Amino acid sequence: MSSPVSLLHPEDRIYVAGHRGLVGQALCQALQRAGHKALITKTRHELDLLDAVAVADFYRCERPSVVFLAAAKVGGIAANDSFGADFLYQNLMIQNHVIWGAHKAGVRRLIFLGSSCIYPRQAPQPMKETALLTGSLEPTNRPYALAKIAGLELVQTLRRQFGHDYFSVMPTNLYGPGDNFHPQGSHVVPGLIRRFEEARRTRAAEVVVWGTGTPLRELLHVQDCAEATVFLAQKLSSQALAATEIGQAGFSHINLGSGQEVSIAALAAAVAAAVGFEGALRFDPSKPDGTPRKLLDCQQLHRLGWRPKYTLEQGLRETVAWYRQHVSPDT
Repeated sequence: MSSPVSLLHPEDRIYVAGHRGLVGQALCQALQRAGHKALITKTRHELDLLDAVAVADFYRCERPSVVFLAAAKVGGIAANDSFGADFLYQNLMIQNHVIWGAHKAGVRRLIFLGSSCIYPRQAPQPMKETALLTGSLEPTNRPYALAKIAGLELVQTLRRQFGHDYFSVMPTNLYGPGDNFHPQGSHVVPGLIRRFEEARRTRAAEVVVWGTGTPLRELLHVQDCAEATVFLAQKLSSQALAATEIGQAGFSHINLGSGQEVSIAALAAAVAAAVGFEGALRFDPSKPDGTPRKLLDCQQLHRLGWRPKYTLEQGLRETVAWYRQHVSPDT
């Protein structure tokens, strides 16, 4: 099913939208390791992706032949709950401007990075790509999920209507060096690292973790995500994807995951061990758990020959080391 010849060319001018974010940084590194030198990156100050005219001007001036859309407004449960309108509006605008702009500019290949939150809260596990739109979304991140679904649908309809070689990837929960460790806006892994590291430094007796600790999460190191995305960009044409079970069901996205899941309680214990915190863990069931289980079915990805390299323990150690070097005020 995959192409024996890389679908990315050495001479390609490749625009990585969101290059300063967690995934964008890793994508740039993975592309450089694959030998791609002509990378185009723009900071938010240099290019406001919420400005349609600015994005159109960018395409006209820079003329990229390949686009990786990793730019997004992201955050954890608390941020999504408090700023749902911002998450919906900003992600819709970013996606519309970048994806439609790529279409208008004649970009040959586009890969849109979505999120596993697009799948229904009670979807059968592991979640196949075909589970999309088969049930209700998780309420705590519904605005973000709806925006991502809209982006996926735009990619899909452009491929169907115009024959573009565009497709989407749906990563599971990501973590790693360069993550957002803000106390109000972070996802589960960086949020836990920050809290346990602060507790270790202050010699706190316990750390309180949101929820019951029972939800299950699949985690993927961001470098594995980037390598998988570049692998698919090199090997998977939208025509080949259309011939799969996913494509025949009318979809143009593929899951990216590790295939391994861990409870929030076990994850908290693993983070505590990684930072060296020796106090107690206490769970607060008055706080939301989020989706009870999130495990992606990655059979399609595995059939193409890709597997993750990082173990959870290795990834946590690396992420804690990065946090201590770049974020923590006192190690």
